[in-house]
Amino acid sequence: MGETLLYSNPLNSTSDISTWVAEGPLTATAVNGTIELSGAGKVDDYFVYWVPEVFPDGIRITWEFSPRNEPGLAMFFFGAASVADDGKGSIFDPSLKPRNGSYPQYHSSDIRTLHASYFRRRWPEERAFLLANLRKSPGFYLVAQGADPLPPVADAAGAFYTIEVVKDKREVTFSINGLKVFEFYDDKSTGPVIRDGRIGFRQMQPLVARYRNLQVWKL
Repeated sequence: MGETLLYSNPLNSTSDISTWVAEGPLTATAVNGTIELSGAGKVDDYFVYWVPEVFPDGIRITWEFSPRNEPGLAMFFFGAASVADDGKGSIFDPSLKPRNGSYPQYHSSDIRTLHASYFRRRWPEERAFLLANLRKSPGFYLVAQGADPLPPVADAAGAFYTIEVVKDKREVTFSINGLKVFEFYDDKSTGPVIRDGRIGFRQMQPLVARYRNLQVWKL
């Protein structure tokens, strides 16, 4: 049985993200048929930009990413839900603690999620040895890691790279341009398996990046 397309967004114009939910200050502009995301200008203007739809388990997510200014960091959240109701509550429940893009609010608070960080260039130690990480929350557990093949902005020269995340029950794989960067099998040693939930994009200043062709497929 083939995959079923659940969600497709070309990210060509700001109308394509008009229902997305921003946490933290960000600037989103349409540039040459893509969406360009950046912080609002201050050094700590980190943000998370949520897609409002809730997606089931057993999905494949793809998008195209192009870094335009560095340093900084790009991150992707998936399976995000409140810890309430056995991990099935909404991340937008008003009873949850406020969030404004600051990382601890996502990795050690009241939401359950997996989050892959890639293009990790924010700090000197990250630039000295390029890695992509997968963490599981709450708890800030580092559950998988692999070499990040993305080049610096100057060498990328405006190219777009296809990012793919497959989340199928306990199994996760993360790939860039068809190259598997890491994989993870959840043995529950870090808490319950992440299931249904929302997806979202996070950036750290001063990264400027462009995105296009976001798709979510049911396996």
